[in-house]
Amino acid sequence: MKLLKTYIMPLFLLALTTSNAFAGDDTLDSGDTAWMLTSTVLVLMMCLPGLALFYGGLVRAKNVLSIFVQCFALAGVMSILWVAFGYAVAAGGGGNAYFGWDQSLLFLNHITEDTLSGTIPESVWVTFQMTFIIISPAIIVGAFAERMKFSAILIFTVVWTILSYLPMWHMAWGGGLFHHWGAIDFAGGNVVHINAGIAGLVACIFLGKRKGYPGPALVPHNVPYVLVGAALLWVGWFGFNAGSAGGASGSAGMAMLTTQVATAAAIVVWMVLEWVIAKKPTAVGVATGAVAGLVAITPAAGSAGVGGAMVIGAISSLLCYLAVTKLKHAFDYDDSLDVFGVHGVGGIVGAILTGWFIRGEDGGSIAQVIIQAKSVGVTIVWSAAAALIGLYAAKILCGGIRVEEDTEHGGLDRDEHGEEAYNWEA
Repeated sequence: MKLLKTYIMPLFLLALTTSNAFAGDDTLDSGDTAWMLTSTVLVLMMCLPGLALFYGGLVRAKNVLSIFVQCFALAGVMSILWVAFGYAVAAGGGGNAYFGWDQSLLFLNHITEDTLSGTIPESVWVTFQMTFIIISPAIIVGAFAERMKFSAILIFTVVWTILSYLPMWHMAWGGGLFHHWGAIDFAGGNVVHINAGIAGLVACIFLGKRKGYPGPALVPHNVPYVLVGAALLWVGWFGFNAGSAGGASGSAGMAMLTTQVATAAAIVVWMVLEWVIAKKPTAVGVATGAVAGLVAITPAAGSAGVGGAMVIGAISSLLCYLAVTKLKHAFDYDDSLDVFGVHGVGGIVGAILTGWFIRGEDGGSIAQVIIQAKSVGVTIVWSAAAALIGLYAAKILCGGIRVEEDTEHGGLDRDEHGEEAYNWEA
């Protein structure tokens, strides 16, 4: 009996504990769950209030509330869309290489408090991914800020989300086309940033330029808002990238480190460029550089090493700077808040360089770069086509998608929402 208590039982308990620790993905892990709960909150913060403040500060005072309303409204609309059928289309195991489908996932009726996705509750995973579908169309609105009807924005973004965001999610993360190719998109270079950047470019060209563009009157009305918004985006991005590891792991830790390093490199490069070319490093410039680095490292955050992350951040900053200051003016399109210049170009640069900067003994390769480029090409064409369909749908249903000239002159806040951000007479 003493032998049983002293030796056999402890060994049995040790074996039991060890087997539970390595039981696989069907065991709830409280550490993973805690990190994913935190990451979900961080990503939601990126849109509300991060993106709202970042975009709101960049527009004129008469349009700041319209940006806030658009971000809040899309948070509501996209949450319902994701719950109703979005998750079933994106993550469903049926369907094909482009669209998933699983009828049992409609309205998330299958989820209980005991339903797991890997080592975390599926409810947490679904909510985490819900924050991605919220911020993706919200990114787009910066491209046509200050000139599209609110009703048209809602119709356009819903159509684009159904036709482009959901299939891109399935292609990259749901076992679809990009997955079969072996393309790497850790946290949404294709799915979120290139996808949204291309849609924004198509939309701003479709609408035409703002009245008075280009001109000295079209300047940010509140630069501190821009910096606070960018800071919130930076902090929230750790949830975006490190959270995409799916738990508290070494992969999450590396994603956090590479995110920070790439962003730092991008800020330094953008600051130096402004210092040399414009003679003054600006607040809006360092904020924009930070976002460019964050965007570019997103697809590579889980696979790049520290040196690779630094190079990705630096190159993306240089190319995004040229897109914002040269490309836009050369082709004469009015991307109001540089959605394509930062998210589109930064996402493309990051996605392609992901194939070369892979940590480990084998590292990257030309073959992987080609795979990455193929996925980028599909994303560009697919998103552009979906955006055009959404824009035409909105134009037909709303009797035009651009606000009246008087509304544009007086500001969308007052005419579209019946409110004003500032009481100038107070």
